[in-house]
Amino acid sequence: MNLLDYLLPFALALGLLILVHELGHYLVARWCGVKVLRFSIGFGKPLLVRRAGRDATEWALAAFPLGGYVKMLDEREGPVAPAELHRAFNRQSVYRRFAIVAAGPIANFVLAIALYWGLFVAGTDELRPRVALSDTPAIAVAAGVRDGDLVLAVDDEPVRSWQDLRWVLLRHALEQGEVVLKVRTLEEVEAYRRLNLGGVPIEDGSQDLIVRLGLKPWRPVIPAIVGRLSEGGSAERAGLREGDEVIAIEGAAIEGWAALVERVRAAPGKPLDFEVLRGGERLTLSVTPESGTDNGVPVGRIGVGVAEPVEGGLSMFAQVRYGPLEGLTKAVRQTWETSVLSLKMIGRMFTGEVSWKNLSGPVTIADYAGQTAQLGLSHYLKFVALISISLGVLNLLPIPVLDGGHLLYYTVEIIKGGPIPERVMEIGQQIGLVLLAMLMAFAFYNDINRLISG
Repeated sequence: MNLLDYLLPFALALGLLILVHELGHYLVARWCGVKVLRFSIGFGKPLLVRRAGRDATEWALAAFPLGGYVKMLDEREGPVAPAELHRAFNRQSVYRRFAIVAAGPIANFVLAIALYWGLFVAGTDELRPRVALSDTPAIAVAAGVRDGDLVLAVDDEPVRSWQDLRWVLLRHALEQGEVVLKVRTLEEVEAYRRLNLGGVPIEDGSQDLIVRLGLKPWRPVIPAIVGRLSEGGSAERAGLREGDEVIAIEGAAIEGWAALVERVRAAPGKPLDFEVLRGGERLTLSVTPESGTDNGVPVGRIGVGVAEPVEGGLSMFAQVRYGPLEGLTKAVRQTWETSVLSLKMIGRMFTGEVSWKNLSGPVTIADYAGQTAQLGLSHYLKFVALISISLGVLNLLPIPVLDGGHLLYYTVEIIKGGPIPERVMEIGQQIGLVLLAMLMAFAFYNDINRLISG
């Protein structure tokens, strides 16, 4: 993958999220009768400007794209004609100001619900929640988990995909308790496993929670035969073709697709000698896995897919689809639970229970954007929904300069029956800028650290 494979999906996602967020502010402001002077995607000097509408609102695209704003008529920012005083933002009731400011984050949550709903109703191919024991299986073994167990429910909450399983276990891990897994064994017998999450560290974001529990996705033995090839990927560039069977890597025998994936993931950026069978002829090809990340851990990828899906009841994947109403309910619940989990994680960062390594900046987000785009549209849309929720939650934090800071001011104004003094708000803005700068510094530091370690 080249740089554009990351930048284009990132720019598309970021542009959509900013547009939706600012549209929330804009539409509610117009509904409240407030005059909007400028709608900008990005900060700094405008690169493109167009005036439209009865108020000749400026629609701008600015030089620094990590954000946007809606500029409204306001006496605090310049003189306002007497005839338009009723349309100034600062002249609106505190409830209208509250609604205008809250509309941005709410729009991000609505976008996430819409994306999730569309995905749930359309249906997606998901990895089944069938588990295998990893190389460090102590916790899973203590629970009685066996290779091939298909997880049906966690504490009576149905689980239909591997992502569902990860999500539910992460939620419960924050409570550091015990969960009961309802499973179906390879012998088609239903059983229960008691999994203790109390000793699982959640402070380090460098490793997947499921790995720390001693679990990994179960994989049947699939021949290491190359199926689809990603255009421009390292496998295609090295000369691998569809139908090639990989029999050894660096002289070590490859007994199935899982072994191939494991060997490639362990060698990001390192040339590997592949021995392949092609039409009865044995060939040796040098393939260099491209470097990527998985939950912050460097991994190798060569851009190949398995030749054939496994047939029968023990296939790795299943089509997961919901009806319109059930899909909407699940989409709302997914958005709500993701928001709550994000807030819990942020809170535990401040208390030291969760590492600041979990905080990601634009470089890591761009990396995930590129990776999910390569995996397919459904994966990419899930990524966009998740980032939309994160943006909504971030903006609701009670930090001055963010929407949440303004909402805090308005809440105090409602309680005390009058506005907060301008001087207090100015001091709050300065504190908010410092806090925001610190958060951005942590995020950029984590990005750089991941790049160096990767």
